[in-house]
Amino acid sequence: MDKKTKKKLQTLHQRIQKLRGQLAGAKQQMDDPNELRDLQDQLAKAEAELAKFKEA
Repeated sequence: MDKKTKKKLQTLHQRIQKLRGQLAGAKQQMDDPNELRDLQDQLAKAEAELAKFKEA
């Protein structure tokens, strides 16, 4: 695995951790139901991208 791929994986892991924290906060404080849906979509996309990298 080259440096660029390792950096991309590291960035994806960081983004997923950040999104999980935001999602937990959004679930506790249900101000905007659209925000919860958006965060779930972003998290799913990031996890799918991570899975794609791990398959390759």
